[in-house]
Amino acid sequence: MPRRTHFVSDLHMFSGRSLAPQHDEAIHDAARKSHTFVLGGDIFDFRWSTLGSPTATVRAAMEWLDSLVSRHRSTQFHFVVGNHDYNHRFLSALETYSVGSPNLAVHHYYVRLGKSLFMHGDVVDRARICPDVLKKRREVWLHDEFVHPWRHKLYDLAVQARLHTIAGKVKNPKARVASRILGYLNHIGETQSHGVQHVYFGHTHEAVTNYRLNGISFHNGGAPMPGLTFRIVEAAHGHTS
Repeated sequence: MPRRTHFVSDLHMFSGRSLAPQHDEAIHDAARKSHTFVLGGDIFDFRWSTLGSPTATVRAAMEWLDSLVSRHRSTQFHFVVGNHDYNHRFLSALETYSVGSPNLAVHHYYVRLGKSLFMHGDVVDRARICPDVLKKRREVWLHDEFVHPWRHKLYDLAVQARLHTIAGKVKNPKARVASRILGYLNHIGETQSHGVQHVYFGHTHEAVTNYRLNGISFHNGGAPMPGLTFRIVEAAHGHTS
């Protein structure tokens, strides 16, 4: 079997806006065909969960993850945590689970595999962000577990009106997104001069295919929400060491 790698992010499972269950079979199929499979953050959504409690959301998240990881034991999984699943209860459960699962590795911010770097992408929310600032911003999400019901209703109305599709394009133009990611890569020493040729990221919910800036290609699979494009991204061949 070819050494294929797939990347998926921003499923936002357990949010009322997520259409992720419609893609569950495709995700398993891609995992079955993969040597490496990267889950790029916001796979689960603790802020907007409809399951009633953080405990119930953690339980459901771990059940879904186990069904994927344990079913495809010949596939190496990498879980890169995003802001919406950067929850202290979930992180604890995830680390504990990974200890007993040799085909799952957990990364809080990014993972470099050969010439490809996989990240969540919330570094694009602020210009010239550095690792220390990102860490502080992530800490806000550790206990972010409740959204008032009226905010759920407002969000639903925004999605029905497709306002989220317009906001994404205005807030996250490709050139700005790629430039901010490059700024972060400079801070962590993972640039083209260090051998990085491809960056796979999520967070923006805007699909990006092979957008090039400063010699690096950027890729984003979008998000499974109404009105948005979503795909499971196959990484460039030969990315692994």
